[in-house]
Amino acid sequence: MAVSVTVNGAGHTLEVEARTTLLDALRERLGLTGTKKGCDHGQCGACTVLVDGARVLSCLTLLVMRDGSQITTIEGLAAADGDLHPMQRAFVECDGLQCGFCTSGQIMSAVGLLAEGVPDDDGALKEAMGGNLCRCGAYPNIVTAIRRAAGRDSR
Repeated sequence: MAVSVTVNGAGHTLEVEARTTLLDALRERLGLTGTKKGCDHGQCGACTVLVDGARVLSCLTLLVMRDGSQITTIEGLAAADGDLHPMQRAFVECDGLQCGFCTSGQIMSAVGLLAEGVPDDDGALKEAMGGNLCRCGAYPNIVTAIRRAAGRDSR
């Protein structure tokens, strides 16, 4: 099947099998390996990308379902001159990462959350980010980074 998508601002038409996931197309066909394959069951969030501005688990999404969509991956967040997206910068400043495996999914989910509206309550923010797991336990710093990027950091 032919599928046309725009990924990080560039148009692509891919011939794929109907069972090809968005995650596999990004990593194997387009060479965008920043999106991680964690559990491959939609339980860890490492594969989170934005599709038409919404948070999507790319391991559970068939590429053919996204024909015509605008897709943003971690590689597409920074400006062309290398200037980091405010969320990327906040994760660095707040030490919102440790091993880094989950970081791209955490950042993409957090960027999507900014568009949705970051909850005022930390409990609600943690619930909204609940689909993204961090085995290293950087959660307090991730919450601080999201608050900073949203302009709500009290530190």
